[in-house]
Amino acid sequence: MASDSALKTLREAVKTRRFDGAYYVYGDDEFQKNEAVKQLVTAAVDPATRDFNLDTRRAADLDAESLGSLLGTPPMMAERRIAIIREVGALKKDARAALDRYLKHPSHDTMVLLVAAPGAKTDKVLQTSTTPMEFNPLDGSRVSRWILHHAKSELGAEITESAADLLHEAVGNDLYQLAAELDKLASYTNGEVITEDSVSAAVGIRRGETVADFLDKVMQRDVTGALSLIPHILSQPKTSGVSVVMALSTQMLALAWGRCRLDSGLPSGRLEGEYFQLLKSTGAYPARPWNGAARAWALAARDWKVAECDRAVVALLAADVALKESRVSSENQILATAVLAISSVSGRRRAA
Repeated sequence: MASDSALKTLREAVKTRRFDGAYYVYGDDEFQKNEAVKQLVTAAVDPATRDFNLDTRRAADLDAESLGSLLGTPPMMAERRIAIIREVGALKKDARAALDRYLKHPSHDTMVLLVAAPGAKTDKVLQTSTTPMEFNPLDGSRVSRWILHHAKSELGAEITESAADLLHEAVGNDLYQLAAELDKLASYTNGEVITEDSVSAAVGIRRGETVADFLDKVMQRDVTGALSLIPHILSQPKTSGVSVVMALSTQMLALAWGRCRLDSGLPSGRLEGEYFQLLKSTGAYPARPWNGAARAWALAARDWKVAECDRAVVALLAADVALKESRVSSENQILATAVLAISSVSGRRRAA
């Protein structure tokens, strides 16, 4: 069950207050997994009796006997109780056998939440013996929509679409960091609409000074403009020299791919859509919303030769090595050297 189906299952259960006996919560997005558990607990157990009817245990600490006791305890002064077993893949052999037997005839007054550890292999048996909910990282086209939804549903705040896009560009796809920044913004605006100005003031990022703006300058061979932005982008949350080099590498590879598609006869008007499908199929993060990346790359692809992109990637590899090994040059200096190398691969430079 992919993330969209998992969210539908979760919202239906919370809305109707009808819950299944066991849920298997898995996938690589820890924020969404923890939010799902929190919502199910909030909806299914009255706060007044929650201390008596909510147990959270680590799978590695359970044997068959303690697991049986955990799942067999009846609710106290409530309709149901919840047992949460985290890192379910770490259950010992006897405990796992006991769990599998239980899931064949689960108790009607206990809801079991089986939460997989980050990066754990999907358990095919639990997928079929429970209600599975898989949460994978949101792709680039959905993060801005998540920002709008989270602000409204969790914080009671309204944020404009342009402010959501700016926040996404500044923070990236890390939902924990985005939630923290949204909480800060909601407090800062105190009930007012969160705008781009709000994001600039509270988060410290302004339109024209984002990583996406820097990428555009490099793509346009605007050396002066790109160099001037390096100190700004390195001061932003969750941004480092390595993450910038990764974004530049993604961009140069995308430009080479797009130029190859154009050279093979693809009409230029279709390239933006092709880029969007490429991002969707690979799940790559281009350090900006997918639609913005696809649009920018489609406009620039014809101005780059494949050989130029290849040489730029070589320069970026050298920058990546230097960032990880150098004790002499600063991140600012290494990125500046990379920008100069990329802008000069064709022997053409354009000042701002």
